[in-house]
Amino acid sequence: MSQYLLSVYYVEGQEAPSDEVMERMYADVEALNQKIRDAGAWVYANGVTTPDNATVVHAKDGEVLVTDGPFPEAKEQIGGFWVIEAKDLDEAMDWAGQASAACRGPVEIRPFQDTPGT
Repeated sequence: MSQYLLSVYYVEGQEAPSDEVMERMYADVEALNQKIRDAGAWVYANGVTTPDNATVVHAKDGEVLVTDGPFPEAKEQIGGFWVIEAKDLDEAMDWAGQASAACRGPVEIRPFQDTPGT
């Protein structure tokens, strides 16, 4: 089994869903979370606050630089994520499709790097 990061994207400037839609999204995500747990694929998941809460720390030339705001200057920012275990990319894509439906937005899949010696 390999681990995959499923990243949910928040699109800056996009109209926020209604309270009713948000409630349905939360319910759909929790149902998916339980499905992932029941399948034994669960590692961890969480949402993150909006990009304006980000702080970037960069150690360079013996100095530590700290700036407010997200590192990338982009309209698309990570809004949440899952870490799952899947036998292959196809299985991870199946979970990502379900995650995208639950969150009503794009989900990016990335496998974690292999750890040497494991």
